[in-house]
Amino acid sequence: MNKFRLCMNVIAFIAFTVALSAAAQAQATRTWVSGVGDDVNPCSRTAPCKTYAGAISKTARDGEISTLDPGGFGAVTITKSITINGGGTGQGYGSILAALTNGVIVNITDPADTRKNVRLNWLDINGASTGLDGIRWLAGNGLHIENTHIDGFTGDGIDVAFSALNNTAFSMRNVTIRNCTGAGVKMSANSTGTTGFSFERINISRCGTGIDAQNGSRGTVSDSVLALNSTGVSATEGSSNTEVNLDSTSFTGHVTGISVGAGARARISRCLLTQNVTSLTGPVDTGGNNTIMGNTNNNAPGVPSGGQSFPQN
Repeated sequence: MNKFRLCMNVIAFIAFTVALSAAAQAQATRTWVSGVGDDVNPCSRTAPCKTYAGAISKTARDGEISTLDPGGFGAVTITKSITINGGGTGQGYGSILAALTNGVIVNITDPADTRKNVRLNWLDINGASTGLDGIRWLAGNGLHIENTHIDGFTGDGIDVAFSALNNTAFSMRNVTIRNCTGAGVKMSANSTGTTGFSFERINISRCGTGIDAQNGSRGTVSDSVLALNSTGVSATEGSSNTEVNLDSTSFTGHVTGISVGAGARARISRCLLTQNVTSLTGPVDTGGNNTIMGNTNNNAPGVPSGGQSFPQN
């Protein structure tokens, strides 16, 4: 009987070791997708998967999903630190068709995931005029988006909506967002949390509000274009201060170029505001090096609705 038990223990140990080995092999640091791939594959370069959702389950935390060639790779929910690289010049272009759904959901809550960071690069996220949000960020420490197009959503292009207290880092570079019924980008921290953001060379057009910086939004937009939205930038606050810095950015074709609510603050430098109905409302600080002209109501110099006077351009 003792020999039998010993034999069974050995068999169980071997089975456990094999299972661990198989799990380790299934979680590769780099995986691949292809327009002609299959999600039953191991997602290697020679046997790629078909979708980002299929590849993410086989990619280790802090790993990367790479795109071999152009294709439609489906909506994806991200629950661990990862990079999704849609390709770029010479490698392909990662397309996510998100009709009637969200394109990308980021929701990282695992305590073992210390970084909780996601990087999205070279993606084309298409809502086909019926999608909900292009990217919906629910939990995590950092979200970094580069070289990406987001188009055609009934909600927001990007919605940063945390249900728990968080202090986060959100960056975008070379990103185009257009044709969203809601905001191009909406940020709202929970309670006294903050959303620290840095946007460079972004283009937001034909959305409800270009950038809706709500409670706790603090950061800078530079070298960017906001055009033909209802409002270019809206800054409001609740339990946490909102501060928006705008540098070398143009605002054209809005009902209101920049709207700042009570308690919030905007600072503008080297900005162009033209062909809007109203250029500025609320407490906006300017060092006098902006071009504010050609609007129905220039508000510079003058006294906007918020009661603050603006220095001469």
